[in-house]
Amino acid sequence: MLKKLFTGALFAGLAAGALAALLQLVFVTPLLMEGELYEFGDRVHFGESGPMSPAGHPAIWTEMPRHFTTFASNLVTYTGFAFVVVALMALASKFGARITARTGAVWGLCAFLAVNLAPSFGLPPELPGTMSADLDIRQIWWMATIGATGTGLALLAFGRMNVHYALALILILAPHLVGAPHLDTYYGEAPPELGALFAVRSLGVAAPVWTLLGLVAGWVWSRD
Repeated sequence: MLKKLFTGALFAGLAAGALAALLQLVFVTPLLMEGELYEFGDRVHFGESGPMSPAGHPAIWTEMPRHFTTFASNLVTYTGFAFVVVALMALASKFGARITARTGAVWGLCAFLAVNLAPSFGLPPELPGTMSADLDIRQIWWMATIGATGTGLALLAFGRMNVHYALALILILAPHLVGAPHLDTYYGEAPPELGALFAVRSLGVAAPVWTLLGLVAGWVWSRD
């Protein structure tokens, strides 16, 4: 059991981390680097801007040490996530749940809903230089949202009574009815269009990464 748990989490985490690093490098990091230009004053929204690279974006290939650090961070982060997912799979299997690659992909999508999509409904991914509410308060809301959403999804999946489904709906909605912490006004250094694209791409990258994590974890778990 422990060997299967460790192997599944390791393979799933490394696969998901590698995919995350690749997709982020192509779709997210260029926007992040461009946002930093606004944060540091090299470009000004609605004003005179500094020189741009010939391609019109920051030269992404000139910062390889930074990208290597991001790659390593993704491997570590998603391996940690994978251990949590596989541990929950092991717990569910003890109560009769059948874990396969297909159901594992569903587990991964549910994790995406709990960890990324639900919190982003109140606190979307932000570019550098974006002014936000106090970090500690945002982290508390973020963790509470993940816990409430994850528990709600578990009740929807494994509940057997109407009260379970009602409680699931309450848990999923509760953080958003309370409301995420925000400032009284909106302002930032980067153009809002860039921030919106960054948020959408961050979520778009996370969805297939979590799906792959769950798929690989389920596939390894289902093997004898």
